[in-house]
Amino acid sequence: MREVLTRRLQRWQDLHSAQHAPGHKPDESFLRLPELLIVDGGKGQLGVAVEVLQAFGLSAQVALASLAKQNEELFVPGRTAPILLPRRSPGLFLVQRIRDEAHRFALTLHRARRTRTGLASQLDAIPGIGPARRKALLKHFGSLDGIRSAELEDLAQVRGVSRDVARAVKDVLA
Repeated sequence: MREVLTRRLQRWQDLHSAQHAPGHKPDESFLRLPELLIVDGGKGQLGVAVEVLQAFGLSAQVALASLAKQNEELFVPGRTAPILLPRRSPGLFLVQRIRDEAHRFALTLHRARRTRTGLASQLDAIPGIGPARRKALLKHFGSLDGIRSAELEDLAQVRGVSRDVARAVKDVLA
C-alpha cells in the first residue's frame, strides 16, 4: 500500500513541478490529485495512507476513507469507530462497487502482465529468436501452445524462420 501510494503521489509531484518545462508533454491523468482516496482494508491500511498523504503534505487536500471487507465497515481518519452504513444503503453499494472495480482492474492487469512475461521469457530463451521472429511465430500460430504443437516443417515455413531455428524452437518448447 505504502509503495503504491508513494509512487502515485511522487509522480503527481514530479509532473506538477515539471509541467512548465519546454518540450515536456505531461501525462494528464497524473496532473490532478484525487478528491477522494478509498483504500481497500481496515484501520491498518488507512493508517498507512494517512502517513503517505502527510509525508507529501496533502492530508488537507485529499479526503480519505477505507473499507474493511469483513463487516463492510468504513473507516475515516480522526474517527476511532467505523461508520456502519445500512446493508441496503446506496452509499455502501457505491463504495463496494468502487472496490470491486479496483479489484477487477488489478486482476486483469496482473493476468495480462503475467501472460506477456511468460510468453516473452519462453520464446526469448530460444537461440535465434528475436522480436521479429517471435512476432512472426505468434502471428502465424496464435499462441505459445500453437507454436509448441506445430510440426518442424510448419515452423520452418514461417517467414524468417530457418530449419535450424525451427529445430531450436521444438527442442526448447518440447
